[in-house]
Amino acid sequence: MTDQHGELDAALERVIDAARRHLAAVRAAQGRIDDDDVWQAYVALNNASYAYDEQLLDAFGEVTPWDVDSIDPDEADERFGGGAEGVEATDPHPRVISVRQRRDYRVPSISALMRVAEIARRESTPEDDEPAPVEGVGEAVLELLQSGDGSLGALDIPELEPLDGVVMVSEVGTPVDLESFDDDDPVGPFQPAADDRLVGRLDEHPFLELDDEHDHAH
Repeated sequence: MTDQHGELDAALERVIDAARRHLAAVRAAQGRIDDDDVWQAYVALNNASYAYDEQLLDAFGEVTPWDVDSIDPDEADERFGGGAEGVEATDPHPRVISVRQRRDYRVPSISALMRVAEIARRESTPEDDEPAPVEGVGEAVLELLQSGDGSLGALDIPELEPLDGVVMVSEVGTPVDLESFDDDDPVGPFQPAADDRLVGRLDEHPFLELDDEHDHAH
């Protein structure tokens, strides 16, 4: 039993060490997507957790809350595109993909929209500061977008009635340079260049309410 306890202690130490290595890799990657060091550290942490869970089950019939399966590092590299170390992709896309979107809204109640925007601003303002009043429907919508980290999902609220919208996907020669446009320029950042190629356009139509459908039927 003593040897079994020692093996469990060693397995647990491997989990702790793997968790520390994974955290260090995540910090070093600084948000980079598909970082190889993070992936390798993740696989090591996963497999150490799996091994400890199995040993705990064999020894005492107990389990951890970690619902993981063993990962073959070599097989995972092939499956998820890790490839050999030091080998760079040989087929990068020569152009930039640009997604442009427009969505329009009707404001059924200005006062209702202003209220939700003021609540959002109050929640994002430090407690010791007095939030400035929201001035106008445009500023109200901007406040909601800022509170939602720029996501248009922040505008999916009853206080805004969605109208038609459009999404266009284009291949462009160079990415947008925001510093070359004035802050109040409504056209420049969205203006296609002569060599841009429109790949496709998606038209967005809001779903009709059932009452509207019935009205049209009559």
